[in-house]
Amino acid sequence: MTKTTIKPTTITDTQVAVDACRQLALTGLAPALDQLCDDATRRRISHPKFLAEALQIELDIRHERRRARRVHEARLPRVKTLDEFDLDANENITSTTIAMLRDGTFIDNNEPVVLLGNSGTGKSHLLIGTCLAAAENGRRVRYTTCAQLANELAEANDDHKLSRVVGRYGRYDLLAIDELGYVRLDQHSAELLFQILTEREERAAVAVASNAPFSEWSKTFTDPRLAAAVVDRITYRAHIIQTGTTSYRLTSR
Repeated sequence: MTKTTIKPTTITDTQVAVDACRQLALTGLAPALDQLCDDATRRRISHPKFLAEALQIELDIRHERRRARRVHEARLPRVKTLDEFDLDANENITSTTIAMLRDGTFIDNNEPVVLLGNSGTGKSHLLIGTCLAAAENGRRVRYTTCAQLANELAEANDDHKLSRVVGRYGRYDLLAIDELGYVRLDQHSAELLFQILTEREERAAVAVASNAPFSEWSKTFTDPRLAAAVVDRITYRAHIIQTGTTSYRLTSR
């Protein structure tokens, strides 16, 4: 009877290192480690340099995953970048305005941004582009329309979950509300939206886009006193950007 000899499995140092990476949750580095070791041997680099390069790979991958996660969480309706905004088509918007929105210092300072102008003047483009830039820089962002937010708050209130939803919105670094002024809100919805704005006042940044001047916000919030209170909160320390009255979508056709 022939005996079968089972050879012991040889575990290489690289395999041990890959397993250690997985146990340490270095999931970006683990699949790249084998190639990285071969490359390090070929280049004859020092141990500290090898370690620095390996850890940088993990950091880069984590940064990209975080960026993708933040962009996904923002719930943008479409991709619009600030670099794509046509400054020649809208002379009201300057490169300084674009730089301010991209930089995001207003978010760090908890300052509001208000975009005012007629339809087709680029308000939504600027708002979405600002959200995208902030999310790509690792900030927590949420984009929504005024009607969507009002409906979500009303449903949460009916389900006795309003505090939870208000708390969730309070954790975003930037809350962007588009299309304010397109839909008239009933008294209850207007009060709920006011609550969100009050919770964020001087604590976290808000960016709003509206086709209506401040003097007409009472048509959206129905109660003139409530409208005045909203304007007061949204304009305090705000960056107010006028996008004009001429639709560049129409002029570009």
